[in-house]
Amino acid sequence: MKEATGELSTTVIAVVAIAAVLAIFTAFLLPSLRASLRARTYCSSSVGCTACVDGKRECHYNVENDDGTITVSDDTIECDCEEEQ
Repeated sequence: MKEATGELSTTVIAVVAIAAVLAIFTAFLLPSLRASLRARTYCSSSVGCTACVDGKRECHYNVENDDGTITVSDDTIECDCEEEQ
């Protein structure tokens, strides 16, 4: 019986540890990964960019509408100057 209790405790500790790691990932790493992916995606289709200032530029980007048409966004995103326009 003691052996089964020990295994249950180990399982509970493992589940709690996995939940803690997932919570940390979701709270801290996931938002920065999403922002980075968004920037890379939109900077590759950037239009109407400003001049480079300190290695960065503000750009509008193309977005695909629900009906399949592509329009230029009203929002801007910050892109690196080295990326293609």
